[in-house]
Amino acid sequence: MSSATPAPAPSRVRRLPLAGVLRLGRPSDIWFKPALSVVAAVAPPNLTLLALGRLDLAMYTMAGSLCALYAHNRPYAARARALAWVVLGMVGGLAVSLVTASLTTSAAVLVAVGALLAAVQKVLCDATRVGPPGNVVLTFITAASLFAPQTLAQVPGHLALALAAGAWAWIVGMAPGLVRPHGPERRATAHALNATAAYVEQGDPRSRAAAAAAIQAAWQSLLSAGARTPTRRALDRLVVRAEVALAAPVDSDPRRLRAWARDLRGNGPVPPTEDHGELLGVDAELATPATPLWRRLGPLTPLALRTAIGCALAGYASLALGVGRPYWALVTAASLYQANLTLTWSRGVQRVVGNLAGVLLFAAVVPLAHLGPAALVLVCLAFNFGAEALIGRNYWLGSVCVTPMALLITEFAGFQEPGRLITERVVDTLVGALVGFGAAIVVTNRRAGNRIERTLAAVERAREHTARLLAEPHPDSRALESARRALAAHLVELRAAVDAASGEWWQGALPQERVVRAEQTGHRTLAATVRHQEVRRSTTTEGIRP
Repeated sequence: MSSATPAPAPSRVRRLPLAGVLRLGRPSDIWFKPALSVVAAVAPPNLTLLALGRLDLAMYTMAGSLCALYAHNRPYAARARALAWVVLGMVGGLAVSLVTASLTTSAAVLVAVGALLAAVQKVLCDATRVGPPGNVVLTFITAASLFAPQTLAQVPGHLALALAAGAWAWIVGMAPGLVRPHGPERRATAHALNATAAYVEQGDPRSRAAAAAAIQAAWQSLLSAGARTPTRRALDRLVVRAEVALAAPVDSDPRRLRAWARDLRGNGPVPPTEDHGELLGVDAELATPATPLWRRLGPLTPLALRTAIGCALAGYASLALGVGRPYWALVTAASLYQANLTLTWSRGVQRVVGNLAGVLLFAAVVPLAHLGPAALVLVCLAFNFGAEALIGRNYWLGSVCVTPMALLITEFAGFQEPGRLITERVVDTLVGALVGFGAAIVVTNRRAGNRIERTLAAVERAREHTARLLAEPHPDSRALESARRALAAHLVELRAAVDAASGEWWQGALPQERVVRAEQTGHRTLAATVRHQEVRRSTTTEGIRP
């Protein structure tokens, strides 16, 4: 490689941030949708159990109902598949927990099984990129179920409740498609246009990377949306305009990009563009097979080890302290693990602050919840809504509602002494956060640097292939478009790999010069390709005019 590549430096410890960890961000464009969906999914099963006098079964229906939290950013064709897999994954994990609980009462065995389930759920959620809330909800349900008294004869009935509630959650998640069938694709396209407008205005490398990632996400959304309807083809052309602006920011008008983004709200017609020619490469990309799951699991091995070891140690530490619900410490540890150690630290701070504030909120509302079973259900529903409405602004703010909700769920089988619940939750939060973060420090992730090397090589190959096609006198347009898309995807992956490795401890010096050079030459090649395609489209359009 080039002599400009810096020599590896000794491993070093990176600083852990405190500034900004608790800063509130802007709410999501659709913050109210997951909040309303979870209420619509949880309320009917819980109110039915309330009417039947069987609130003790609510934990099993909650397992299925909470699946409504997932896949709100996906087009409805992809959402249908994702939600179905989430429901099956939830019921499968619940089955393992309930069968284990019915076969043994050994707390040590139950913690070990919970830690292994947490690790499996973490890597599967990350590998499939299922999105928020990720593995945390799955781990919460399966870990709590391990410590619920159970017999083998009860397991089928409890799983049936979870599956029925999961089916209802699937219906709730898909229902908005009847009103706004192209909503997710329109939002993804609008985000790409706004991110590109920000890059045109600012022109810095960070905004360029954000715009490239948003464009890539928009293409992924459109390609997973199903049939190529006229609306989706019009959205395709808007994403192409974002790509053109990314390639030639000086010649682009950010106000026009933002105006197109605004016009995508609601169900109105998609704003037209000058380009009415054929969009190349979409059919080829649709035919490209997805990366096998096993290949995506390999790089996540260190994360799986962190999760398994951290959750097990947190659970055992809680047992050693005599806490009656060690799964709280286990779930706290499972919730910490992010793409790197720095992000894990930030999540740990957010989790502790949010849980401690949530415990205080629980102490304030518990007299109201103890007025009766109906009050308990209604207060839980309010916290369900609050958690999803607030968590997008910062994880700690959502945790302020999640914590009292989790505490109240334990009371569905009968009211408990609040002081003991509060004490155990505080202890388990601190134990889970400290032990979980300690495991993240001990279990290093040296593969993060290897991922950069692999991605750099992929970027360089893709750039060279695209440049060769571009140098041909008459390059095949479909092949060139496919090569350009591949290069764009590899550049986005490279930036994600660098960001992840930059926050990891015990890493040598990163190949920053090679990364900067690869990104600069890659984006120049992308710009040249986009300009070539623009010339071809313009020529084609002129040729077909009467």
